[in-house]
Amino acid sequence: MNLDNVIAQTQTKADQIIERFGDNLKSLRTGRANSAMLDGVKVEAYGTSMPLNQVASVVAPEAQLLQITPFDPNNLAPIVNAIRNDSSLGLNPADDGRVVRVPIPALTEERRRELAKQIGQKQEESMIALRSTRHEAIDVVDKAKKDKTTSEDDAKRLTAQIEDCITKTRSVIERMTKDKETEIMTL
Repeated sequence: MNLDNVIAQTQTKADQIIERFGDNLKSLRTGRANSAMLDGVKVEAYGTSMPLNQVASVVAPEAQLLQITPFDPNNLAPIVNAIRNDSSLGLNPADDGRVVRVPIPALTEERRRELAKQIGQKQEESMIALRSTRHEAIDVVDKAKKDKTTSEDDAKRLTAQIEDCITKTRSVIERMTKDKETEIMTL
């Protein structure tokens, strides 16, 4: 990393962490049907494991129902099996020979608490990535200071900017976590 763009690269990495965290949150079930819930499902099709969205289209025609239309009708059974075998989803799909319908049951209190725990784990993973990004950026500044390629004042200024970027990103992640937990715990 060059000192001229250390802040820009840190901000880019922080934005990527936020985006990845947001994608992880979308995949968690909140009691409402959302096609992103099935993003992590891998289907055994054509002799290889493929993401569901590459073998079928997923839509949410109702608040409590997902409808999956396979591009190839031969993949109907593997899609049903992939969804049924993913225990983290806890869903029971049914097919009518053309499409797969996945009813989204109401969340129980126990399941809500389990999802809240998963949110906490995903938040911690994001915070670890954020700390790593911070550490890398500050190491670059410290190395430049040690090598006498930057002044003490510039190093302090850059470190303060890095800390500011990381603090803002941390607050965004914490707000996203709180919002998702509120959404899940609301009956």
